[in-house]
Parts: sequence; C-alpha cells; structure tokens
Amino acid sequence: MAQGKPAQGKPAEGKFARGKKADSAAEGRGTSARKSDHAGKPAKQEAATPRTAAVAIRPLSKPTGVRPAETVPVILETAATDGFELIDSGDGEKLEQYGPYRIVRPEAQALWPRALAKGEWDNADAVFSGDVDEDGLGRWRFPGEPLGETWPMKLLDVDFHGRFTSFRHVGVFPEQIAHWLWMREQIQASKRPLKVLNLFGYTGVASLIAAKAGAEVTHVDASKKAIGWARENQLLAGLQDRPIRWICDDAMKFIAREERRGNGYDIILTDPPKFGRGPNGEVWHLFEHLPLMLDICRSILSPQPTALVLTAYSIRASFYSIHELLRETMRGTGGQVESGELILREQSAGRALSTSLFSRWIAN
Repeated sequence: MAQGKPAQGKPAEGKFARGKKADSAAEGRGTSARKSDHAGKPAKQEAATPRTAAVAIRPLSKPTGVRPAETVPVILETAATDGFELIDSGDGEKLEQYGPYRIVRPEAQALWPRALAKGEWDNADAVFSGDVDEDGLGRWRFPGEPLGETWPMKLLDVDFHGRFTSFRHVGVFPEQIAHWLWMREQIQASKRPLKVLNLFGYTGVASLIAAKAGAEVTHVDASKKAIGWARENQLLAGLQDRPIRWICDDAMKFIAREERRGNGYDIILTDPPKFGRGPNGEVWHLFEHLPLMLDICRSILSPQPTALVLTAYSIRASFYSIHELLRETMRGTGGQVESGELILREQSAGRALSTSLFSRWIAN
C-alpha cells in the first residue's frame, strides 16, 4: 500500500468531454515531451534549441509572509498492488509486472546486483533494448510470442491501456499511486465537488482516478497523441459521463490564461518534463521555467484550496531544491510543504528503488 513515511529529522476548451475516441496515441507528453523519463522528444536535442522566453508570460511575483511549515524528508512508497509489481531490480535494469505481462527495462538507479536468478528474468514477456540514455530511442523485444502494441490494465479500480512505446515507457508511472491514493482520499472526504487541474497529464490515469472519486477535472497536455490515448482510456474505464475537460495546449500558456480569467482549482497536479516542446514550438526548460509555473499555479488555487503537488523526474537536483522553491512560492498561505522521494518497493529483496522527487503544499 502506498504511504507517506516522514523520516526523522486544440481540442478547444469548453464543455466537458464525453470520451470521443481519438487517434491511437504514442509517447508524446507534457508541454511537449515527458520529463526525461517520460519522453516525447529526446532531451539531448536541448542544446540545439533556442531558449524562447516562457518567462515573458509575466514577471515572477515576490510572495511575502511566513513560509509554510515543512516536513522533510518524506518517502512515499508504492509496494506491490493489484495490477503492478516491481519483481526485482539490479545491474541497471528492473523487472516489473504490468497486468498480464512481465517486463524488463533499463533503470539507472538500480546500482546493486539482481536478487533473482537469471532464469526469472529470462521469462520476461517484453524487454526494452536500445539507447541506454534516459531519453534514448529503442525497441521492444518479445522473447516468447509477439505481443500487440496495447493491452488492458487496471490500477485503483480504473481501467486503461498499457502501451509499448519507443521510449521504453508503458503509459503509466506506478510510483504515482502514492499521490493518487492521497488525492482520492481528499476528494472523497470533501463535502463539495473538488476541481482538479492535471498539468502534463499524459495518458490520463490520474485524471480518471480523480473523476471517478467525484472531482471535476481539467486535463492539460501538449501532445495530441497523449490526449487521444487519454480519451481512449476514458472509454475503457467507462467514465464517459464524468466531468473531464481534455485540453491540448502548452501548460504555461493555459495556466496564464486561467490566471487572467480568474479561474481556480482546489487541487493542482503538475508533473513537468525536464525539457520539452509545446504544440506550437514553445520551449520548456524545467530549471528556467519552474519558478514561474509554480507562481502561476499558486495564483489559480481556489479560495479554499486543498493542495499543489509537484513531481520531478531525472533532474540534477535534490528534493530540497524543489522543497525550498515551493515554500518560497507559498509564503503567506499557511499550510505545510512536505517533500522527498517516490519509491517502489521490490518483492525479491525488499529494496527501495527511488524513481523521482516530489514536493507538495497542503492547506491547513
């Protein structure tokens, strides 16, 4: 069960979508690309890209007041759950169970030796091979019978499609279950329908979980293919009648418009890439644009907000970097900021595999 363990110390905006089936999706993501771990375009193209000024949207504000309370470090753990299991890891790879399939993929964090025998790994249904770089293209090899591109999956009682993509990903990031369980509890415990904004929403699993729990959801992603995949998942989950807006747009441009309109959200999930491009060539650089993105997100929180949740993958920083940034952003709001890492717990030897950093502000 996922839990927090504090250590010591365009489709056009407008009416709610009804799940119209779109083109089949590939791996595009986010304000463009997925974080280096969830890629749409390889981050290694970054050096050749002109650094357009997303910061020109508006100046960065300077919040005043006391910084929120803090809890650090917090380790949010996802153990084996119905639909997913980290079976083993080591030697730069991980062996996972996604629904009916056993899958082997590269994992730079797995510095230790494998716990299970070679034969256990050789029984995998799919193995990703190719460029070992986090953003590298590659191909899937199927040691047994050939497999289709997609297969049915279910997590937290929500159905969706898994998919073998050329960037080693399968359409869901199970370490996020820790956030999703917490979010679902907040939505279900609320005495009013909460409005959730899911930025860089990818294939929509978080959006579907929120909608099923009773929230009104706005899902934003810059990739038409990812939006199409998310709509397919909505159909598969049988949630066509739930209030979800599927918006294909650059995340920064969208939240800037929402700020000008005076719109607000009770929970904001933001899962930005390290580098990416928007649908009209907008360029996103995490370390340049994250402060302004969080600043605008603060301004579009509702008068009675619940949380602002940030996840960051494969970046050259510690969780303390984003922790202190979020505390500065949320000066004068009260509440608390808790930050740390998301981990997966393997079944073979019980080791913790760190997958990403996170920081979240929670209202009082």
